Amino acid sequence: MHCGCEHSNATAVLARSTLTYGLACSLFSASDMDQDNYEDESIVPSGDALEEELPCLPPEISDGEAMELLWQLRSQRRQSSPELPETVSRLTAPDGSLLYLVGTAHFSDSSKKDVATTIRAVQPDVVVVELCQYRVSMLKMDENTLLREAKDINLDKVQQAIKQNGLMSGLMQILLLKVSAHITEQLGMAPGGEFREAFKEAGQVPFCRFHLGDRPIPVTFKRAIAALSLWQKARLAWGLCFLSDPISKEDVEKCKQKDLLEQTMAEMIGEFPALHQTIVAERDIYLTHTLRQATRCVEAPRTALMPAVVVGVVGMGHVPGIERNWEKQLNINEIMSVAPPSRVGWVLRSVIKGAMVGMLGYACYRAGGSLGRVLLSLPTVKSVLETLRQPSALGQQ
Repeated sequence: MHCGCEHSNATAVLARSTLTYGLACSLFSASDMDQDNYEDESIVPSGDALEEELPCLPPEISDGEAMELLWQLRSQRRQSSPELPETVSRLTAPDGSLLYLVGTAHFSDSSKKDVATTIRAVQPDVVVVELCQYRVSMLKMDENTLLREAKDINLDKVQQAIKQNGLMSGLMQILLLKVSAHITEQLGMAPGGEFREAFKEAGQVPFCRFHLGDRPIPVTFKRAIAALSLWQKARLAWGLCFLSDPISKEDVEKCKQKDLLEQTMAEMIGEFPALHQTIVAERDIYLTHTLRQATRCVEAPRTALMPAVVVGVVGMGHVPGIERNWEKQLNINEIMSVAPPSRVGWVLRSVIKGAMVGMLGYACYRAGGSLGRVLLSLPTVKSVLETLRQPSALGQQ
């Protein structure tokens, strides 16, 4: 009986972690990104490792001959029937292109090994990861920097979150970031190690392209918050504020067991079905779309088009949805829009903002004229006032 309770408790911890991880684990890296440049979903992997692996080419060789030699080298390395980890699924596109889908647990050393093993074995034309342009900085930051950033929730991050997403969404973002910091501290490991491994390994494969396959995090975040009722937002915020359940590396590895994963996802759906729809199901559709875009025939030197080989690196929770959606007709336009707030929601926000302005004004009054002016000149206070004015102005349009 005791073992059953432990299993149930571990599953509950995993359910809450899965519920919030999709939004939380990489929000700290999003704060450094240019908010207008996320549409370019392809980046160039580092070629430093590639230069070390390749043989020396004769100086008199032409560019065309060099490309053909590199192409032959990759073909020799590519295994036609590779023995891959059990976390890898194989899907086939209509034109014969192959997708090797690696399901990962985001805080897992073994997932990093699965990714490296798969890329080295199949020598892909394209690697696609579950990241968007807002979170691309985590590919180039070292582990120590990521650990420090994940734990450091400071006033500047609070200000930026409120300024970018509005008061309510910004505060919810900070709570989700707190969850990521909690998991990071518990495990002593920064999130996204499997994506950094994929980026490094892609740089060792000739002609391999690296694509960012996830929906932009601001769209996911705003749709997730908009899908929750006021009561659900309060429950979620309460749960995030007091999240202190221990989680171990063994618990994380259990996320890779499909039977436990199904149980975990069922608990998640039962508690917050709308949040599951926006964080998991909609992103399943978007990821499927970008993976199918990547699995298109490629042009080989001196030959016609040939089927592509693609490696996709996604959280294990997305694998079943991608497999279900693989052969379906998909419309991603439906999951890219953010509905305007309802009138009731706007009234509630206005009341809350009015109360905040009133408290701020009273504080300035009690502080006195000169001190009040100093308070109003603080960047934090200016940011809050600017945030309060902007949504109100939008609501009057």
